[in-house]
Amino acid sequence: MEEAVEMVTPGEVLGKATDLKAGKGAYAASHNNTIYASLTGFRRIQAPPPASHDKRPTVEVTGHKAHGLVPEPGSVVIARVTKVMARTASADIMCVGPKSVREKFTGIIRQQDVRATEIDKVDMHLSFRPGDIVRAVVLSLGDARAYYLSTAKNELGVVSAESSAGATMVPISWTEMQCPLTGQIELRKVAKVVN
Repeated sequence: MEEAVEMVTPGEVLGKATDLKAGKGAYAASHNNTIYASLTGFRRIQAPPPASHDKRPTVEVTGHKAHGLVPEPGSVVIARVTKVMARTASADIMCVGPKSVREKFTGIIRQQDVRATEIDKVDMHLSFRPGDIVRAVVLSLGDARAYYLSTAKNELGVVSAESSAGATMVPISWTEMQCPLTGQIELRKVAKVVN
C-alpha cells in the first residue's frame, strides 16, 4: 500500500485505531481511539504482513534526516559538564559514539557512578568542573529530563579541561591535570586516553 508521503509533527492526527495500527513514531490514544504522531517526520502506511491476523495497515512516522542519533544504554558519549553539585554533575551530551547529536540531551553523573572504587569517598568538585569535556557511558534513561551517565571505567572521565589561565590542561595522573602555562595542578577524574 503506497500513498503520498506527508510531513507531520508531534500530536498530529494520523488516523483512527479502528482502521490503522500505530507503528514507530506513532501512538494510539485509548480515550478516543485516535492515532497521533509522536515525532516530526514523514507519515507512511505499510500493508500488514500476509500471514498477519490483524488486517489493519500500520501507520508510522519516520524521522527526517535532521533527527540524528539518540543516546541509548551502553553507548559511549562525549559531554560537556555544565553544573557540579555535591552529589551529581550535569552535562550536555554532544556526541554519541563518533557522531555529533543535533538535539539537546542532558546527562547526569551521580556520585556513585564516577569511579568503580571508593565510591563513598568521591568528591564531585574534585572530579569535574563546569566546561570539562568527559567521555562517559549511558547507564539508563534516568528521569524524564536526563540520561544517567557513568565514568566508572579507566577509559572514561575527563578527556579535556581548561585551566583558570585558559590553557588546555595536560593529564599527569588518574586524578590530576596540570596547566602548561602556570604549572598549577587541578584534581579531576581523568580518562585514560585510548588510541
